[in-house]
Order: sequence, then C-alpha cells, then structure tokens
Amino acid sequence: MTHRSDHRAYFFKIDTTIKKIRNALQKQLIDAGFDLTVDQWVLIDHIYREQGISQNGLAELTFKDPPTVTRIIDLLEKKGLVERGLAVGDRRKFNLFLTEKGQTIYNEAFPIVAEIRRKGWGDLDEADYQHFVRIMDSIYSNFS
Repeated sequence: MTHRSDHRAYFFKIDTTIKKIRNALQKQLIDAGFDLTVDQWVLIDHIYREQGISQNGLAELTFKDPPTVTRIIDLLEKKGLVERGLAVGDRRKFNLFLTEKGQTIYNEAFPIVAEIRRKGWGDLDEADYQHFVRIMDSIYSNFS
C-alpha cells in the first residue's frame, strides 16, 4: 500500500525553494558590494549570535562538515572578518569571534538578509509561520 506522500515530490519542492532563496540572497549581497557567499554569511551570522563558538559547534549548528567549516573560516579569517582564539583548557581547539570589521559587515549585511526573509514570507501571517514550523519540525524529527 502506498502512502499519499509517495507520489508527492515535497523534498524537491523544499530543495528548489531553498535554492531560489539562496540565489536571491547571493544576488543581493553581490549587488550591494559584499564579498560574501551565502555559506560565509551563515557562519558569520552564527558567530555573531554566539561569539566564542567552537569550530565543531559551528559545524553542528550549521549542518556542515568540519572540513568545510574550516575552509570557510580560513577564508573569513583572510578577509579579516573572523579570528580564532585558543579554547581555554584545550590548545587543540579554537573558538571563533567576529573582528570589528566582521561585526561591521554583519551590521551592514543583515538588513539585506532581513529583506530577503520578508520578501520570501510575503503576506503570510503568524499562523502560517507556526504551521510551517510545525510541518518542518515534524519532517526533521522523522529523520532524527
């Protein structure tokens, strides 16, 4: 017996929607003169919210593998946006911090990100948001 979801390409719809949003954000960042990729922005955003996060913690939080996070952090460090600090009690680990330049870039780029979010949400209301979150959390939990 088949389930009604067997014939619905909902993962394709989720994936294409995410790609559309990422492409729109990337275009806006470029048009505004930011030398940032969406993946770099995602890490900057999380470091801003949790100054001192470890690279492993950042990888877990962003669902990126540790080598990818290391590569992106290396690029952000070369741009002067992020700095690594040795973790207290473990010289093998680094904690991540935004530099002053990184915080400035965050503050300048965030309104662009917020506008993309507003545009994507359009005229949907809070009830729509709660329904959306419930559905996405349910799908997520099904794979946990």
